[in-house]
Amino acid sequence: MKWGTVVGHSPAFEMFHVKHQSCFNGSMAADKNTTHPTLIVRPLGPSDLERHAAIMGNPEVVRYLYEEPLSSAEAEVHLSRRFASGPLEQGEWRNFAVDVNDRLIGEVGFTLKSVLHREAEVGYFFDPSSSGHGYATAAVALMVDWCFSELKAHRVVGRLDARNVRSASLLARLGFLAEGTFRENEFVKGEWTDELVYAVLEHEWAEVQPQLTLPLAMFHVKPEAPVFD
Repeated sequence: MKWGTVVGHSPAFEMFHVKHQSCFNGSMAADKNTTHPTLIVRPLGPSDLERHAAIMGNPEVVRYLYEEPLSSAEAEVHLSRRFASGPLEQGEWRNFAVDVNDRLIGEVGFTLKSVLHREAEVGYFFDPSSSGHGYATAAVALMVDWCFSELKAHRVVGRLDARNVRSASLLARLGFLAEGTFRENEFVKGEWTDELVYAVLEHEWAEVQPQLTLPLAMFHVKPEAPVFD
């Protein structure tokens, strides 16, 4: 997955114009009147620092990311850079917290790779201690569905280190297809690494998404429309 910034604009940009990052306040909230686990996707904030530092300081989490395990001070800087708000430019990332029962377990994010071609990309990382419950799959599914339903994307991609089998399996569960391997295309942490590219198209997601309704329902997720200009 990539975390980058490229500024761009086009006549089609209004289709992708997200007014504020706070559009996710309540836009992917769980029903708290339930005894089931509650999963919420929300904006990141300063109060997330302790958990963000714990997750990004875990060597297992960052193994296939660009970062080395972060110290508390490094995590504070890293987190502060993820508070971006305002109009979303092409190539710019927006990142969100994923909570389960009010505990931060990871992050999901998206970027607009191309307005002209209506392509978005998703990224994510999670605390390994939260694995095995379907939380990551549900949170990423919400982000993918939002890219299609609200951004009107035609195609959503996921990019990952070719060794990251668990991430590849997650995308496959969501109907993403492996489109290719870029051999030794990035030099990361002292070694050349291969990158896998996965993607799902709008009409494919329309077939996959209904099949995810029951798994997502266990988290009582209630998506609402975000704020657009």
